[in-house]
This record gives sequence, structure tokens and C-alpha cells, in this order.
Amino acid sequence: MPELTPKPMRASRISIAQLMQPEHANNLGNVHGGWIMKLVDECGALACMRHAQRRVVTVFMDSMTFHQPIKIGDLVILTAEVTYTGRTSVEAEVHVEAENPVTGVKTHTNTAYVVYVALDEIGQPVAITPVMAENPSEQERLDAAKLRQAARLKK
Repeated sequence: MPELTPKPMRASRISIAQLMQPEHANNLGNVHGGWIMKLVDECGALACMRHAQRRVVTVFMDSMTFHQPIKIGDLVILTAEVTYTGRTSVEAEVHVEAENPVTGVKTHTNTAYVVYVALDEIGQPVAITPVMAENPSEQERLDAAKLRQAARLKK
């Protein structure tokens, strides 16, 4: 297999936004955590597909702590970026914010790390392009991601 040229983290960055409606929430007006987890998975997968230029499947999601509730009427903004690549696996960091579209006030609600595996045309794991850091901050994120992956593999 030819050597794959590394891609910068920023090349995978993607954002999605969705207005939270009553069907997304419980009778107290709080959005169901499962709905947010679905959006996190979709956003993370899109970042990883953008990076790998392949279909991906979810293999692991680190714990997700909701720091603030998301309410009906909030605009949920998810931003994902690849932070780690193995041979066939790829991790996305997904940042979740709730924005009041009237006041513009944004609240960070949670950050999740999701791992995917890239697949070829017949559904088999396939090698992907490595990710590279372009500055010290990104290098710290890449180093932290390597530690998370090592801890996952020990389990």
C-alpha cells in the first residue's frame, strides 16, 4: 500500500446545527440525552468520513456528561474534528453547544470523543490517512487522543 500523506485536523472540521423541537424533549422541556448522542454520532462520523474519504462505523463512545440542560427552542450546534488516527480507526472530538437563537447566548453542554473504523467497498476495515497537528495546541490534543486510545485498548 502506498504511503498515505497526513492531513491536518482542520481538514475534517464540520459543524451541524438543529433547532430543538418538542418531539426532541421530555415533558419538562429538556432535550433527551439520547437525541443529543445521536447528533454527536452523526457529526463525528461526518468529520471522520471527510478525513478518511471512506464510510465509517461507530465502534466506541467515551462517557458523555451533560453539564447543562438543552431546552426546547435552543439551537444545538455540534462541531467535530478528527483528533486521532490509527491504522483503520479514527477518533473525532465533538463539541456541543446550546444557543438561545433570540438572545445569542451560547452554553457549552458537553464534549464527546467517538471512535470509528473506516470501511472499504465490501465493508472491511481499511487503512486511512494519518492526521497531523499543525500547532502546539493541536499537538496536545493529538497526544491526549493517543493516551485515550491506549486506555481503550487496555480494556
